[in-house]
Amino acid sequence: MLNRVILIGRLTRDPELRYTPAGVAVTQFTLAVDRPFTNSQSREREADFINIVTWRQLAETCANYLRKGRLTAVEGRIQVRNYDNNEGKKVYVTEIVADNVRFLESSNSGGNREEGAGSSNANASYGGGGGGNRNGGSREQQDPFIDDGKPIDISDDDLPF
Repeated sequence: MLNRVILIGRLTRDPELRYTPAGVAVTQFTLAVDRPFTNSQSREREADFINIVTWRQLAETCANYLRKGRLTAVEGRIQVRNYDNNEGKKVYVTEIVADNVRFLESSNSGGNREEGAGSSNANASYGGGGGGNRNGGSREQQDPFIDDGKPIDISDDDLPF
């Protein structure tokens, strides 16, 4: 079985950081993801607004560095949960539990693409086991795109978009 999601979109509001009674950090934010087609009547792109949840260190990193409007890539899994509201009705919530978040714009870019690869090392594993690497070896050896936060000198002519 496979439950894996990758999304790229813009935050609709600043992330909300909270802590569970056990002291575990959890952050929630909404990502606006454009649909690949335009509305037939207004010729405008529609978007889906998808709830994202991050946990632990990744939650704190997202709360510290993400802001409304910032272009972000999220990788994780779909989760559906339910609860009974005040009126006794069952409410279903569908959200993405992210275990990898990439910041695709620098915080001072004002909407322009970042010069670098966009990772602010906001990578963390979700779940038990301390976030270790299952395939052995260090993350730096396996991820050729990981950086140390320094911008990469690349011209716009080298970018495919």
